[in-house]
Amino acid sequence: MKVIRARVLGYCMGVRRAMDMADAALSQSPVYAMGPLIHNPQAMKILTGRGLAVLDEEKLPADLSGASVIIRAHGITPALEAALVSRGAALIDATCPRVKASQLKAQSLCSTGYRVLLAGEGRHGEVIGIQGYAPDCIIVGNPTEAMAAAEKLFAERPVKTALIGQTTISEDEYAAIARAIEMVFPDLCVINTICRATRDRQDSLRSLCARVDAVIVAGGRESANTRRLLTIARTSTPGGPGKPAWLAETPADIPDEIRRYTTVGLCAGASTPDFLIDAVEQVLCE
Repeated sequence: MKVIRARVLGYCMGVRRAMDMADAALSQSPVYAMGPLIHNPQAMKILTGRGLAVLDEEKLPADLSGASVIIRAHGITPALEAALVSRGAALIDATCPRVKASQLKAQSLCSTGYRVLLAGEGRHGEVIGIQGYAPDCIIVGNPTEAMAAAEKLFAERPVKTALIGQTTISEDEYAAIARAIEMVFPDLCVINTICRATRDRQDSLRSLCARVDAVIVAGGRESANTRRLLTIARTSTPGGPGKPAWLAETPADIPDEIRRYTTVGLCAGASTPDFLIDAVEQVLCE
């Protein structure tokens, strides 16, 4: 079997920055993360093994005096930040700069009279965080939801509208959602919030698919950008219907049927550590 890596894969700038900040903070004690710092269980296991404790928003300690709390790469709401500070925590903001830009843009649009539609996964940490900066924003996950939301909004009263997307959404998804809203609000202000790192990994995968028989996507199941890579591999191969593809959170997830294929592509989400990519590749080669 021949294994070909995607041209771009693994940690993005925002994830690497968060991991570096956690690494530096762990020289202190105690140190907490507000929710999973990144969406990769193997990377998180290493950090918790070094003493990082993960806080649950629903069960915050009453007193965090003297503790450092790292804000996850996906960001949190202003209300949650205030709650942590009120308990005495010293915050270390590891929010990805691109996510922070989306948060502030949503806040600015709301303050200037726009009704914000937010394209993404409603339960994803990034989307919840942005919603905290624009409390009346409307979350839409696909063109059908976007059309229904736009029609309902128009029926209430015509307003200025703007669209912001989760940074890990695919360009095709985002464009389809924008087109659906524009059928009701032709003057929709579309903000380009898709992360360049996301586009690079998706474009690299599309190029890779043209050269391989099947694809393994290495990364966490909770990672939105990793799941989108899996969808792209299965559905959007240039000139074809897609490739057989599987998500491998660990090498143990590699299916036996991969042996049927002569050439296998390997890609990885933006929160997948190098050691996991190497481990998956080693098993494939063996």
